[in-house]
Amino acid sequence: MVAEPVVVFDETLRAMTADLLDTVRAAPGIGITAPHIGVLQRVVVLDLPGGLGPQTYINPEIVWRSDETARHEEGSISMPGVTEVVERPARVRVRYRDVDGHEMMEDADGLRAVCHQHEIDQLEGVFWTQRLSTLRRSRLMSRYEKIKKVEMG
Repeated sequence: MVAEPVVVFDETLRAMTADLLDTVRAAPGIGITAPHIGVLQRVVVLDLPGGLGPQTYINPEIVWRSDETARHEEGSISMPGVTEVVERPARVRVRYRDVDGHEMMEDADGLRAVCHQHEIDQLEGVFWTQRLSTLRRSRLMSRYEKIKKVEMG
């Protein structure tokens, strides 16, 4: 489902972003959206390795993509235990608001660019597995089903 834009920047939003950070760390993961916790709003929290610390993006949108592409291993806290290589633009520019509603812009490459595209796709109702060929998606789903069966005993 497509997430709705955030229009109210208040303590409820701040509390939700704190909950998202706790959830992504507990998963463990490096990125999460509000729809992951059942809230259909355009909120992303990234907690990437490398020292910048957690960052929150409200109403993020990609306003530029490079023609150059890069391949990265992707997965999801919604489907633990399976990953697959996805090809995406190597660099992006993201316009977003911070938790106080101030408009911001960020240029990203590498893992940060991958995460922006992955999480913004989810806000648009596109799950990362939809970026795979039918064959690769089918194989991934088979691997995931096997993992779930083992976990359930």
